[in-house]
Amino acid sequence: MDKLAVEGGKPVSDKLIPIAKPIFSEETMKEVVEVLKSGNLRQGSKTKEFEERFRDWVEAKYAYAVNSGTAALHVAYLSVLKPGDEVIVPAFTFIATASMVLFAFGEPVLVDIDETLTIDPEEVKEKITSKTKAIAPVHLFGNAADMKALLEIAEDHHLYLVNDAAQAHGTRVDGRDVGAFDHLNCYSFYPSKSMTTGEGGMVTTNDPELYRVGSLIRTHGDEGRYNHTLLGFNYRMTEMMAVLGLDQLKSIDEFLKKRKRNAEILLKGLQKIPGLHPQKIGRGVDPSYSYFSVLLDLEDFKCNRDKFLEALQAENIGCAVHYPIPLNKQPALKSLRGDAKCPLSEDVSKRIFSLPMHPELSGRDLDKILEAVEKVSNHYVK
Repeated sequence: MDKLAVEGGKPVSDKLIPIAKPIFSEETMKEVVEVLKSGNLRQGSKTKEFEERFRDWVEAKYAYAVNSGTAALHVAYLSVLKPGDEVIVPAFTFIATASMVLFAFGEPVLVDIDETLTIDPEEVKEKITSKTKAIAPVHLFGNAADMKALLEIAEDHHLYLVNDAAQAHGTRVDGRDVGAFDHLNCYSFYPSKSMTTGEGGMVTTNDPELYRVGSLIRTHGDEGRYNHTLLGFNYRMTEMMAVLGLDQLKSIDEFLKKRKRNAEILLKGLQKIPGLHPQKIGRGVDPSYSYFSVLLDLEDFKCNRDKFLEALQAENIGCAVHYPIPLNKQPALKSLRGDAKCPLSEDVSKRIFSLPMHPELSGRDLDKILEAVEKVSNHYVK
């Protein structure tokens, strides 16, 4: 067997297969230059067009753009929470899902995930109190949470659903886009996402009042020239970002087809490699594969997850860990996490890693990824 690159001292070359790759057309680059020349840089007609087209793409009634996925969550929470209200949040997610609850004067309540790596509805039921105002399902890595169960819980207890769809552009549940649910659905357009505006975010809803309030909060509550009817922030999207978003929408359906093709090839190839398990997709979910995440059976290998990744990277395979520390172990959240027990989140955080996933992966790229994973696995298997 060939010696691992990481042990042979071979440096990572410029032939690295990146884990993510933003794609823009030449035409769009010219449009960005035209916006710069115009001097109309702040939120304007391009942003409005992007909002409308994104709204129609996810089949929602309303949408407002913001300057990041974090801002999307912040505004969404501010739209529904009063000081002291509780929001039930999965422990296995990016910190903004919980931290923005705090910045909206609420209290995040951490619960564990299920085998799909999304929020466990049974855990949600156990944590509902008289203070609970919302549930924040995270549709992780392009998968989707159990929305049927969560919708029933929300209806029974008169709760809002604030969907963290930062990684779920184009994900559908029982034929319905995750952006089409009635309350609030929050997107990110960070560079590693399925579509990007550099930074940027979007909130979709079917509720006209939540749309009105959120649209005001993202622009200092200004309903006219310096007529501030609500307190808010400057979370506006720029026209340059909106131009990029419009470009991405032209290609997003084709991007998603390629992601699913890539995922099918990786799933088939990984079936032949013992000790590795791709994320389980939920029932009725048509995933978008914003990331392609895999769990290691650590008891089958003579290494930990980080050593496994170091070897893959030395074989020129870009990879990453989402997320190495669950929220119930995050130092910044120590004051709220209490004695939250989230054993599955803690276990997954030690075993998970992501392989390259983007539309420009070639057949040869996918072969190289699988060859490298098999090589590293064979080297470290017990």
